[in-house]
Amino acid sequence: MQANLRRVLAAIALIAPAPSAFADVITDWNEKAVAFVTPRMVPPAAQRVVAIVQVAMFDAVNSIERRYRPYLVQLPAAATASQDAAAAAAAGTVLIGLHPQAEAELKSALTAYLSNIPNGDAKSEGIKLGEAVAAKILEARAKDGADAADSYRPKAKPGVYIPTPITVASMWPNVTPFAMTSPSQFRPVPPVPLSGQQWTADYNEIKDLGGKASTKRSAKQTEDARFWLITGPQSTDPIARQLVAAKRMSVIDSARFMALADVALADAYIAVMDAKYHYDFWRPITAIRNGDNDDNPATERDATWQPIDNTPMHPEYPCAHCIGSSALATVAEVVLGTTDIPEVTMTSSTAPGVTHRWSNLRAYADEVAHARIWAGFHYRFSVRVGQDMGRKIGQHVVESVMQPAGVAAR
Repeated sequence: MQANLRRVLAAIALIAPAPSAFADVITDWNEKAVAFVTPRMVPPAAQRVVAIVQVAMFDAVNSIERRYRPYLVQLPAAATASQDAAAAAAAGTVLIGLHPQAEAELKSALTAYLSNIPNGDAKSEGIKLGEAVAAKILEARAKDGADAADSYRPKAKPGVYIPTPITVASMWPNVTPFAMTSPSQFRPVPPVPLSGQQWTADYNEIKDLGGKASTKRSAKQTEDARFWLITGPQSTDPIARQLVAAKRMSVIDSARFMALADVALADAYIAVMDAKYHYDFWRPITAIRNGDNDDNPATERDATWQPIDNTPMHPEYPCAHCIGSSALATVAEVVLGTTDIPEVTMTSSTAPGVTHRWSNLRAYADEVAHARIWAGFHYRFSVRVGQDMGRKIGQHVVESVMQPAGVAAR
């Protein structure tokens, strides 16, 4: 019943005009895309769709106002073509191409949006351009590995039961990146050794502070843990949209900024899943319930320990929330030239009635990262490694794609 309600709300958000006082076709369609994919897809797959939407909108607008190197394609276009029509058509065409089963719903949303743009040559030229660019982007991503079958092989002994839920995105280590040279480009060093002091400290920290029944975790830490149970593009893209509005970016600059952000986020998921399935490191609930067999006398077993909520169904190391939030923060920092930003806010479906606020990008990223410790999902060393990966990916994306015209990629 709750899933059906989420689908209805997502459909309403897709069709309804964006409520923002700062009208921007790029953020409008980002919001629509996020609302569409959130109830339908796991976070890595949802982020891939949003990234494809954003690069298509960027290449469409950039074909008209040629200020940046294209992400993939730059088609002939009149300078008088409507940027709004081009971007909307590109976004709608991508969504329809990736979700043909929802074609009627998506076409209705696109038609409703385009009806607000005055008819004429500028509009028709923009629509034609957006559709053509979207077709090129879809063709390029058609065989990127995202639709491969889940072939994860559980570590099992013949005849011995193990939990059987399907793992999340086990094929993602083989998905073609958007800007990275390979999924393993930023693969970190292995997790800390179980016999060392770092493992002892981080094991006992999360055992004390990340447990569902913890009496040592503060009320604020508990709030943060529950707030950041939210996942996927719904947990990141609202921040980027608010920055576009606060800085009153032009359509082309909005298109570039949102594309950089979502490319970095999509590559962050590819990189983190590459590392997770490469190292296959155990989650705290597994480690703590087996604290007597890690050959470390300073990690005592707790047979009934559990985290604040259900543990995500993929390996622990490194932290995915940490890499994503740090990638977004780094893209924004490099593009805007500062970590201090106009105040942005977020609400969360996993913490009803709570609003969080930030005026500094690193403060935002740190809150997200630490919340995964308080939730009992990630060790502190995994959080640090995830943040470091996110910063490297964000920097790499800004230096490698969609740079100002005349600037060579790194």
